[in-house]
Formats: sequence, C-alpha cells, structure tokens
Amino acid sequence: MDDAAQVVRLFGVYDADHTIRGEVSYWVGARLGRAHCALCDITHGMLRRRSEWNTYVAGLDVPFETFHRDDQPDAVRAASGDRVPVVVAELVNAAMVLLVDPEALDACSGSVEGLAEAIDAALDQHGLRLRPSRRASS
Repeated sequence: MDDAAQVVRLFGVYDADHTIRGEVSYWVGARLGRAHCALCDITHGMLRRRSEWNTYVAGLDVPFETFHRDDQPDAVRAASGDRVPVVVAELVNAAMVLLVDPEALDACSGSVEGLAEAIDAALDQHGLRLRPSRRASS
C-alpha cells in the first residue's frame, strides 16, 4: 500500500459551539429534543466523556482529536464541506479525507462500536490505513 494512504490523525467535529454558552445551549437543547449531534451522542454521556469512547480512542494507532464547529481547523472544514458532525482523516501527505458524514454518524445510533465500524469501512473504501504511531512506546 502506498505511503500516501496512511492516516496520521483523525478529527471529529461536533455540531455544537465550544463556548460555555454554546455548550450549555447544546446540553439544554439536547435534553429538550431541540438540539442533536450524533458525534456527541457517541462520545459523551450526560455530563462527561463515555468510558467506552476513551477506551476506543486509547486503542487507536493514531490520535483522534475533537473540535466544535466553530473551532475546527480550516483544512478539516474544507474536507467536510463545512458539514457537521463528521470524522475526517489527515493523511501522511497532509491531505484531508472525509471518512464519516453526518448521515453515517446518525446511523451509528450513539454507539462507539458503530462508529468504529463506520471508520473501518470508510478506511477500506478509500484504500487507507492507520499509520502506527510511536505513542505506545513513548
């Protein structure tokens, strides 16, 4: 497999703002059924990150960074077409590839395992693989 097909980092972008006001607004809206972010449903419980999510991320060969729609890197925004929530891969050559779109995240139904399967399927579809990092040996 081509070295350029190696993923060096994954990015998740929430459909919420990173400010305190944005966080509170989303939390209240989600409880009232007025706000929804499929990635939030996967990564967080009522008040904090889900332990299943922490376990999944710790087991990946590459870092998985999360951002909110208003603080995501420009290259991630461009790769997603400014759609949220999404998962985007950064390749070894700095190219960005949209892996999981909002519809596919919704299809995960809040499941960490569902997202893991969606990411694996997208990697296969794009002919990509996670590049083993040195994190485990550091």
